[in-house]
Amino acid sequence: MNQLQLFQKRNYLVPDGVIGKNTLRKMKEVFFISSDAKLAHFVGQMAHESKNFTASVENLNYSESGLLKTFRKYFNRETAALYARNPEKIANKVYANRMGNGNEASGDGWKHRGRGPLQITGKNNQEQFANKICDLRILDNPAIISEAYYFESALFFFDENNLWHLCEEVDNQSIINLTKRINGWVNGLQDRIYLTNKYYGML
Repeated sequence: MNQLQLFQKRNYLVPDGVIGKNTLRKMKEVFFISSDAKLAHFVGQMAHESKNFTASVENLNYSESGLLKTFRKYFNRETAALYARNPEKIANKVYANRMGNGNEASGDGWKHRGRGPLQITGKNNQEQFANKICDLRILDNPAIISEAYYFESALFFFDENNLWHLCEEVDNQSIINLTKRINGWVNGLQDRIYLTNKYYGML
């Protein structure tokens, strides 16, 4: 079961892994989301980022060209060839010496790679989340984030990045603004617009 199905099962819904009106309403209730517009934005962005709730950990399996496109700050053509298709080495390089992580040799980049549908990344961010939900096991085992606190991690992301104020209305501009804050740019914008409007229409 993926995390959406587990949520449905825990809340006595049909665990079909499909976002429908009943699932949306239950999410609104369980996560104390104050409006239908905010819920639609929240679920639409999660659905896109997580490939419909099937991804729970950051995928760093990049080719040479993928590294040069996505992480050109850290790679040139020579170094990209040495790291391509090695997710652990890639994570340790691109996340070294930032977000509370140690150097490349420490392994922190891989240990603290993105977790959850909106990818809480880095030792400091994961420690902050662990403290907020009072589960310090996460400090040694960040996988607990995506296993036990999948949706809660996304709520944390919205809270800590002050995103809810961008979700008051459902229109293209609000989705663009929110996407830039989550993604850094507007990758996958049309799918995000489609999903957000789809869920809002169900409500």
